[in-house]
Amino acid sequence: MAIFSVYVVNKAGGLIYQYDNHVPRTEVEKTFSFPLDLVLKIHDEKVVVSFGQRDGIRVGHAVLSINGVDVNGKNTSEGKEILEYLKDPANYPVSIKFGRARLSSNEKLMLASMFHSLFAIGSQLSPEVGSSGIEMLETDAFKLHCFQTLTGIKFIVLADPRQTGIDALLRKIYEIYSDFALKNPFYSLEMPIRCELFDQNLKGSLEVAEKAATFGPVS
Repeated sequence: MAIFSVYVVNKAGGLIYQYDNHVPRTEVEKTFSFPLDLVLKIHDEKVVVSFGQRDGIRVGHAVLSINGVDVNGKNTSEGKEILEYLKDPANYPVSIKFGRARLSSNEKLMLASMFHSLFAIGSQLSPEVGSSGIEMLETDAFKLHCFQTLTGIKFIVLADPRQTGIDALLRKIYEIYSDFALKNPFYSLEMPIRCELFDQNLKGSLEVAEKAATFGPVS
């Protein structure tokens, strides 16, 4: 079982903390000869597969590295456009690693803001007054758990669907936030959390939760 990531969103919908605890990656690296038998395109400043699937490479997978060197968005590490680079027969044979596109910091900020809006919509759609909003979203690959405090701070955990004890973990994260962020004289309310003690205690709590498949006190 695994806990994938933790997000903390302020009452205005801004992402003030994010930590990737366990990111399962399905990556495939293959050596290709010219011409490349996959169709690539640029999407969201990344080069992704738009047509052709083989050997575990799927439509939507992004180019992660070329010849063992990580790419930078739509460009190689040398600053050359990937699509132009792959059009040149002189660059073959070439080793390309494909996988799920990594979220950029800006994309994480945007997704946190979108969830904040979705949370508000969920509250407004409720037939009863005083709805708690969205507490869980479930997919076949993960569950999103959300706990909102009385002050409007949202603590979000993405975990394996089989992981138990998440409600207790969310409240433990709130406790860590109260002890090591709010009580920090250098922390400004609603601003990004940059506190080493917060990081250490959060990571310790996630490790305990994963090992026990439920939550218990950090030893």
